[in-house]
Amino acid sequence: MNERLRKLQPYPMEQLAVWKQELSQRGVAVFDFGTGDPREPTPAILRQAMVDGITQVSQYPPTGGTKALRAAAAAYMQRRFAVQVDAENEVLATLGSKECLFHLPMTFVQVPSDKDLVLYGEPAYPVYEIGALFAEAWTYAVPLSVKHGYAMDPDALPEAVLRRASVVFLNYPHNPTGFCLPDALFRRWVEVREEYGFVLVSDECYVDLHYEGPRPRSLLEFGKQGCLAVHSLSKRSGMTGYRSGFVAGDAQLIATFRRFRASMGTAPQEFVQAAATLAWTEEAHVAQRVAVFAEKRRVLLELCAARGLRVHGSQAGLYLWIEVPVGTDGLAYAQRCREVGIVVAPGSFFGDGQEQFIRLALVPTVEQCRSAAAIWPQ
Repeated sequence: MNERLRKLQPYPMEQLAVWKQELSQRGVAVFDFGTGDPREPTPAILRQAMVDGITQVSQYPPTGGTKALRAAAAAYMQRRFAVQVDAENEVLATLGSKECLFHLPMTFVQVPSDKDLVLYGEPAYPVYEIGALFAEAWTYAVPLSVKHGYAMDPDALPEAVLRRASVVFLNYPHNPTGFCLPDALFRRWVEVREEYGFVLVSDECYVDLHYEGPRPRSLLEFGKQGCLAVHSLSKRSGMTGYRSGFVAGDAQLIATFRRFRASMGTAPQEFVQAAATLAWTEEAHVAQRVAVFAEKRRVLLELCAARGLRVHGSQAGLYLWIEVPVGTDGLAYAQRCREVGIVVAPGSFFGDGQEQFIRLALVPTVEQCRSAAAIWPQ
């Protein structure tokens, strides 16, 4: 076995699944705020688009995505961010965002070399580290904290680290905290990328789940050369199980990534791409889903206020980032919650230094959120 992978910690979402199973086996009603997989049905118009897209003969989907899907993605970028991307040369269909993020270091990190480093903020979605390790790259987890709004600032990093960087991942709205990155730092990252020549990747899968404050931005609003933005339909359109997204940005990077992906066969099935084309075009279903998430968030914010729990960030995205009471930690607090059937993710699942936090995913229905709030431990 690869020795570097042997040191990798078990995927934290698997532990959440174990906890859920243990509760179910005990006959306990489970309120799952752990894994970010919402319970609301995939919108009917998207399910029908998939049905209509099933052909009599099943054939391999085009590597880059159908022309219709790439055009819809480009139109979305123009409509949502006033960013113009060429559908033919600057957009590529992906099997959701996780798959794309996992494979980017394999494409753009040369090992060994003097640019063998992958940077990402911590706490973090685990796939940034996992993808880097599978690519045999070295990792640098940038410590993020409440004090600085979990903002990843290039000027806080050693020059030697930036010079060695090959891929830098940004993730805003941030998972797990729901903080957004200030415009000034987007601009600064683009400037630093131009100076040091790394590939700058922005994971923007939560950008349309927004509740308060300024609307989340895209990296491509600030620059395109050497930059990629990754988008997903999983949360915004209820298509987690169908795995569909896209990556857009620098045409040369897209061409390189497309060439690599042809060997892997990772394009979504064409009937999924048919639904994705509609999902990137039709906005009403997104507004409806965000309204439901906002109501769940309201219920849980009221719960936190009643229990004296401090919520940090959480202006956007699918999660609440909650500081647990003094005298306990995230793991112990999660255990207390499980005693009444409530599954939450300890902050330590997302990186070092986050032991005083838990993450709540806006997954259960609104009514289930109310029921969970009624039995939440003191």
